[in-house]
Amino acid sequence: MRPSPASPAALVREFHLAFGLDARTEPTEVSPELAAHRGELLAEEAAEVVEVSVTGPLDRLAHELADVVYVAYGTALVHGIDLDAVIAEIHRANMTKIGPDGTVSRRADGKVLKGDHYRAPDIAEILRRQGWTPQDSSQGSQDPTPARP
Repeated sequence: MRPSPASPAALVREFHLAFGLDARTEPTEVSPELAAHRGELLAEEAAEVVEVSVTGPLDRLAHELADVVYVAYGTALVHGIDLDAVIAEIHRANMTKIGPDGTVSRRADGKVLKGDHYRAPDIAEILRRQGWTPQDSSQGSQDPTPARP
């Protein structure tokens, strides 16, 4: 899947190429140091979202949310992951949380829960389609959460 010219993936790729940052085209394991650095960048941006979610204002929240997305797309690019394809697979799986009769199970706080009809995303397959070959015998991980709440 090729991103449209104004998609987050294309914009972040432009940034990475302009600044000489990693921009892989196939899923790739990276060094532990680079992986840790990308994780730190994501954690830093996520912490800013948490802070501004409480303190506001809305324009700053919008800015920090965009920064999280930007850094997430950058991290995917560093790893050579087509994040748009992964998001589409997550969406497909999330939509199976709706029961066959249209019912939706929720926690008390409103979070939508998985039921027996939930079908986990197959991210390993999405990455294989992008050229990834798993390095170990597990052939990729499964959804870490069980089908039932």
